Amino acid sequence: MANQKIQIFDTTLRDGEQVPGCKLNRDEKLVIARQLELLGVDVIEAGFPVSSPGDFAAVQAIAAQTREATVCGLSRAVENDIRVAAEALKLARYPRIHTGIGTSESHIRYKLCSTQAEVMARAVAAVKLAKSFVEDVEFYAEDAGRTDNEFLARVCEAAIRAGATVLNIPDTTGYCLPEEYGAKIKYLAENVTGIHKVTLSTHCHNDLGMATANSISGVINGARQIECTINGVGERAGNTALEEVVMVLRQHPYLHLDTSINTPLLAETSAMVAHLMSMPVQANKAVVGANAFSHSSGIHQDGVIKHRETYEIMNPRDVGMADSSIVLTARSGRAALAYRLQKIGYDFDRQSLNKAYASFLQLADRQKEVVDHDLHALVEQEQLVNAG
Repeated sequence: MANQKIQIFDTTLRDGEQVPGCKLNRDEKLVIARQLELLGVDVIEAGFPVSSPGDFAAVQAIAAQTREATVCGLSRAVENDIRVAAEALKLARYPRIHTGIGTSESHIRYKLCSTQAEVMARAVAAVKLAKSFVEDVEFYAEDAGRTDNEFLARVCEAAIRAGATVLNIPDTTGYCLPEEYGAKIKYLAENVTGIHKVTLSTHCHNDLGMATANSISGVINGARQIECTINGVGERAGNTALEEVVMVLRQHPYLHLDTSINTPLLAETSAMVAHLMSMPVQANKAVVGANAFSHSSGIHQDGVIKHRETYEIMNPRDVGMADSSIVLTARSGRAALAYRLQKIGYDFDRQSLNKAYASFLQLADRQKEVVDHDLHALVEQEQLVNAG
């Protein structure tokens, strides 16, 4: 059975940049956009053109430089938003306007102070206007995660009739459980007339830590595009992390779902975004964190030294990371100490290693980590003792 292609829609430059303190200038956005294209991203959401002159200029410049990926501009279901987005995307080889409106009861009643009928009419008008400028129109039903499925299906049908090519089903508040979100996608796939003409897309937030799980549940149930960001950056608790969903699909081939992402560039891209956004990646971050392939427990170290796959389901080089790291702490065993000693040129017999290990533990109890410099000093100390 051939793999089905999952489109990767990266919104680091739009949703990710909305994080307080992560504002990027035009040149920084161009650098990241160029890297995203090298990475193999299918769609780059370059910004929200109407939001500021600077963002308009950045979207315009990204549209001009990008040759392989689709370049997308966000808009609300507002005429001026759509016209400005269309203008910013004029130089794009593959332009897409992303427009939409809130569809949950909460958004309709309290944010929009409107009705379902009025929201439906605005959605249709927005898609039709966007379609008059570009062929590729993505419609988002904001807060779809908390929207009644029957009404959501009717909105989706109306958007398809109006010319939408992609339907974005966001779990805007990160509320859904994976089973709920997957069921919502499945319901739309089975109940929306014309759904075969468009691409269903996931857009999940991480407020309860389920963005990746929800996105995967979405594609298992029929979505064929995942909206995500590098390092999971995004408002509040962040968005679905690109590197996570890509590697989940890659490591589970029986799903027969895959992407076009050049995975050895993941670590490099992660580091670039973290640097330019001044947003450090937590050490225990999945796939690209500093500790993602590090081992300090003696039991784990012994297993990894004997056969890496005993504790690592990914090869670090597949995501652009260095080799697995054996970190020496008070929890490390003799196998790890012997391994690291060999790496720096020492080969102890069992008796000598036992003596060195006792000294090592005393040192490791005094400091968090024992590094190569400490090991050289330890060896010199043991040799002096043995000589005496």
